[in-house]
Amino acid sequence: MRTILSSFVCFLFFIHTLTAQESLFRPPLDFPLYLSGSFSELRSNHFHGGLDFKTQGVEGKPLYCPADGYISRVSVSPGGYGNAIYIAHNNGYTTVHGHLQKFLPEVASLIREHQYRYETFVVDTTLSPDRFPVKQGQVVAWAGNSGYSFGPHLHMEVRLTETNEPVNPLAFYKDEIKDTRPPRAHRIKFYPVQGEGVVEGTGKEGVLYFGNGNRLTQRISVWGKVGVGISANDYMDGTTNTYGVYSVRLLVDGTEVFNSVTDRFSFDENRMINSWTDYAEYQTNRRWYMKSFVSPGNPLRMLRAEGEGRGIITIDEERPYQCEYILTDFHGNASRYTFVLYGVQNEIVPTTTMANNYLKWNNHNVVNHPLGMKLTIPQGMLYEDVPLNVTVSPEVGAYSTIYKLGEEIIPLHSYCSLAIKMWPDESRYEVASSFGSRELIPWPVLPPDYASKLYIAQRRGGSISSVGGKYERGWMKTEIRELGGEFYVAIDTIAPVLTPVSSGNWSKTGIVRVKIADSQTGIATYRATLDGQWTLMEYSSKNHQLTVRLSDSPLKREGSLHTLRIVVSDGVGNTSSIEHKIRY
Repeated sequence: MRTILSSFVCFLFFIHTLTAQESLFRPPLDFPLYLSGSFSELRSNHFHGGLDFKTQGVEGKPLYCPADGYISRVSVSPGGYGNAIYIAHNNGYTTVHGHLQKFLPEVASLIREHQYRYETFVVDTTLSPDRFPVKQGQVVAWAGNSGYSFGPHLHMEVRLTETNEPVNPLAFYKDEIKDTRPPRAHRIKFYPVQGEGVVEGTGKEGVLYFGNGNRLTQRISVWGKVGVGISANDYMDGTTNTYGVYSVRLLVDGTEVFNSVTDRFSFDENRMINSWTDYAEYQTNRRWYMKSFVSPGNPLRMLRAEGEGRGIITIDEERPYQCEYILTDFHGNASRYTFVLYGVQNEIVPTTTMANNYLKWNNHNVVNHPLGMKLTIPQGMLYEDVPLNVTVSPEVGAYSTIYKLGEEIIPLHSYCSLAIKMWPDESRYEVASSFGSRELIPWPVLPPDYASKLYIAQRRGGSISSVGGKYERGWMKTEIRELGGEFYVAIDTIAPVLTPVSSGNWSKTGIVRVKIADSQTGIATYRATLDGQWTLMEYSSKNHQLTVRLSDSPLKREGSLHTLRIVVSDGVGNTSSIEHKIRY
């Protein structure tokens, strides 16, 4: 009786807490709320930190202050949140509102002053509590499509002010959003532990599809240790969007072996998503699988795995193992998916790794290559042990040996240092001979200021990208956040390409637009002057377009002839410019 009473009291406390949370904030918009994105959805290298509210397909909808407080921070950037405000509320939470169209006039004035004072489009500044106090229900901005946004919407986060940790905003808006549709699974993937388990007689990964049913009918024979991952989405009423799944549970013979609940996370945990999910699968096929086992070096708090196996299932009896996934959304809608693993004794061939390096997840790892490469991976950067086979090759046009750091794409938790030695001109034959070749490796002609133009390139498949770097005494040094692919020293002597857009209308509209492109090291800086004076230039990372609104310039000589000059530099300092005469 005491246990029942205690459980009832806990239930009443939970209901009271939830009701209290829901009353803390009013809706940020004044029309029915629908979502285009949910909290902690799986995104590239991070969890989605808030909710994306639809704005009826248009920009300019008023944003209403959720609760009393003050605007504590404002930011403007070409990507990310774009135009954003942060409101510190009196209730212990801070809300973040991104992709805004425009700010309050007094906030916009402060931003413009900052931009001209420091001659920068990018702004990120904190404000004192007495600068912009706001009240619940007050219009504080207007929703838009700025930053890395591909359609009008309002991005809203709720963070604990004390720790800056994002929490699930649906706790405050559950009653505002209708949801009677449960999550739905699409397929599951099996991960035999190498050298310790097999599925269908092989140590290879395998995928099975649920189709339209909730039960796999295929007979799945397993022996030894195996992990399972699931691909699934949530759905809501009134939309065709897909969302992240709030909770995933895996039971084996009625016992829970894994549980994930996406209530909160810290920004330090963001990249741990690459260990929870199948990183290589996403990078290769852009398909998400949530693993139902936890790597030893992944302390992500939203994951729970029972036993020493951390969610890995051990099949060591010749019998059926009844498995069930339970997927639940924040509104409590749930779906169940079942499958059976049949224990069938099978030979498990021990793993024979050909790797010349073995990296331990709980150690400080250093990999040196005698031809001139050093990779340093501090403790805490790997989620699990990694057999890393480093191979080398020469290539015409490269400025160093090419180092392939393993066959698989392996995520690192943060940046780790990589140094590659350049080929000195006088040792061309020596380097070529080390690969068993009797021919000289052609040495490209270097410009006088070559050191400033060098960078480290990463090639994966047919894609080549820059990972930056600095030249120091014959070595190029940079930081990388994944293994896999080939790394080598390259040179960039090609300046960015600037393409005016409808320049014949610039004088008429007062709006200047220029497309910019750089094929190697990317855009680093951009600057516009009007009659020699700095003028504000906006940059959009979505379409790589620079925009100058002449009406924003302090020069107001209407009908006069002005000289507009735009200068753009890439990651190694190559510079392009255009100059136009404009009557405005």
